[in-house]
This record gives sequence, structure tokens and C-alpha cells, in this order.
Amino acid sequence: MQFKPYARSLAVAFSLALVAGCSSTGGTQDGSMSGSGTTSGSGAGASGAGTGQVSGSGLGDGSGQMADSRIPEVRTIYFAFDSDAIRPEFQSVLNAHARFLRNNPNANVVLQGHTDERGTREYNLALGERRAGAVEEFLSVQGVSPSQVEVVSYGEERPAARGSNEEAYAQNRRVVFAY
Repeated sequence: MQFKPYARSLAVAFSLALVAGCSSTGGTQDGSMSGSGTTSGSGAGASGAGTGQVSGSGLGDGSGQMADSRIPEVRTIYFAFDSDAIRPEFQSVLNAHARFLRNNPNANVVLQGHTDERGTREYNLALGERRAGAVEEFLSVQGVSPSQVEVVSYGEERPAARGSNEEAYAQNRRVVFAY
């Protein structure tokens, strides 16, 4: 039957649209891109590794077409242990990337899935791919063309932080937007 895949896709799209619509109230609620956190550079700390916020004003005031013509500054989202579920605090980051990609149809992104060192190499490669795939699905539901997105998994092979503690593990469970 051809109806089941479409019904399932429609249900997923409706659910994500409902969550995305309910998660934003305008204003500065987590979408302001200001505050403390980490960037792709060698930051002094990792206190905001899971917050989705970054210091600076990479998107200006976030209004008008200027914000849609620049790549969003926050290019990393983080995941819970052994999970590929997108955390609610990163939906505003994903929405910003989706908006950028929709408004710039010639732009392409590689979604790089990463894991911490726990688990086998094979399992971590699969988990990294599932994480990047979840982000790809989110972008697709937001109207991003599949031809603009590529998924790559590095598993545990390219850690952002060295160490065998929860702080390092949390920084390594991520998907990076590589434009």
C-alpha cells in the first residue's frame, strides 16, 4: 500500500511543525543567540556545551533579510547519551539553519554526526549517522531540499574534547553543520 508511508510522513511532519510552532514566542527565548556557550574555536570552557547558545551577535538582531543571508553562528547541536533525539533547546538553532538553507538554495551543508568513545566503533558510526539523519529529517520537514544536505558519520573518531569524563563525553555527542 502506498498510503502508509505518506500517512506516517504526514504525521511526523505535523508533529514537528506543531512542536516548532509551540516552542517559539518571538522575543529572546533561546533564539536570541546571545549568552555564554561554546563555539567551534578553542573556547575557555565548556559550561554551556549543551545550551545551544553562543557568545556574540553573529546574526545581528535576528530580524529582516540580513539574518537569512548569513550562515547561523551556532553550528553544533548536542545529544543525550545513546540518543538520536533532538533536544528542545536546539530547535531554534535548527530552525535558523533551515531558514538559511531555504533562502539560499545554492548553499549546501554536510551534517557530521559524532559520538563519545563509549561503545564499539561500528555502533558509534551507526549512532553518529542516526543523529545526523535526525537533523536531516528535521530540516526536510522544514522545507529544506534534500539535495542541499549530506550526512556523514565520524562516530568517535573526531572528538571535540579529550577525556574520559561526562564533560568530555557531552561535548563529543554532537552534530556539526559544515558549510
